[in-house]
Amino acid sequence: MTARRTGAGPSSAPERRRFGVGEGLALALALAVLALQFRLWSGKGSWAEVAELEDRVVRARAEIATLEGDNAVLAAEVRALKADPERLEARARTDLGMIREGETFIMILPDDAP
Repeated sequence: MTARRTGAGPSSAPERRRFGVGEGLALALALAVLALQFRLWSGKGSWAEVAELEDRVVRARAEIATLEGDNAVLAAEVRALKADPERLEARARTDLGMIREGETFIMILPDDAP
C-alpha cells in the first residue's frame, strides 16, 4: 500500500492550479462569445440600431408614397391647364387676381371692413 498525501499537515506545500489546454480554450471561447454578444446588443450594427433603421425606412417609404400621390395630382393639374385654355384663365383669375386687358376690376368690401 502506498501513502497518499491529502494536503493535511505541515509538510504539504500549497499546490498551484494551472489551466490546461482545454480549459484555456474554453475560457477563450467564452470570452469571444461574450464580446460578440456585447457587439450584438449594443454599439454600431446592433439589433437596436437595425430595428431603428428599419423603422426609418418604413417611415421614409410612407412619405415617398404620399409625395408620389401629391406629384400625380399636380401632374394631372398641369396637363388639364395645358389642354384647356379656359381653365387656365379661370385659375389665373382666381389664384393670381389677373384681369383681361380693357376690364375694370371692382371690389366690394363689407360694411365692417376698414
